[in-house]
Amino acid sequence: MSQIHPTAIIDPSAKIGSGTRIGPYCVVGAGVELGPHCHLHAHVTIMGPTKIGTHNEFYPYTSIGQRTQDLKYVGEPTYLEIGDHNCFREFVTVNRATSQHGKTIVGSHGNFLAYAHIAHDCVVGDHVIFSNNGTLAGHVTVGDYAVIGGLSAVHQFCRIGEHAMIGGCTKIVQDVPSFMIADGNPAEIRGINQAGLERCGFSTEEIKELRDAYKIIYRGALNTAQAVEVLRKKHSESEIIQKLLNFITTSQRGIIR
Repeated sequence: MSQIHPTAIIDPSAKIGSGTRIGPYCVVGAGVELGPHCHLHAHVTIMGPTKIGTHNEFYPYTSIGQRTQDLKYVGEPTYLEIGDHNCFREFVTVNRATSQHGKTIVGSHGNFLAYAHIAHDCVVGDHVIFSNNGTLAGHVTVGDYAVIGGLSAVHQFCRIGEHAMIGGCTKIVQDVPSFMIADGNPAEIRGINQAGLERCGFSTEEIKELRDAYKIIYRGALNTAQAVEVLRKKHSESEIIQKLLNFITTSQRGIIR
């Protein structure tokens, strides 16, 4: 059985999963599907259409599934989907998509600290960490295990690669390649995310290959296209280097240099 505080306001059309706890003064709007064993502490607002998985925790004053802030929005139903086992701390905001043909998507096992913001049409992977005030503009893609530093901002349509890390107070206006650390204003690539890679179980050889790739791309005299060709030949058998090169070659905004 769900536990719903008598001061909470739940739209009759909302679907509440078993074992979910909804605390004082929460508001759950029409079109919300809230999975089993979620916990809304107090003063949480969730609007729909929004679909949320299991074991998600929402701290006070989070605002989830509100309409997009994009001025192109014309009022049609738009969508947000959130996976499982996420933690949304105080004042986190996540907006629905701008158009009914898109979705804002948040994966599973994410940790979103106070005042983090995920704008319309973003796609956020699994096991990510957003530090306080980490902010995404619209249409941003964030890969699995990425870390967004506190007070950092990501420009619309940028991509943050898997296992990448953005330092605090960083301004991102181009793609951050997978496995790298970006820091500064304007941002620069400072090196590979070695500590994060070690925590996730990457081998010594994989880290060595990524360190070599960083030197070729960022410390040599080659442009990006030339560096990619050198790495294709030098590390043709390396799966992790091929992932990095695929990210770089599919970039639409270009990578941070």
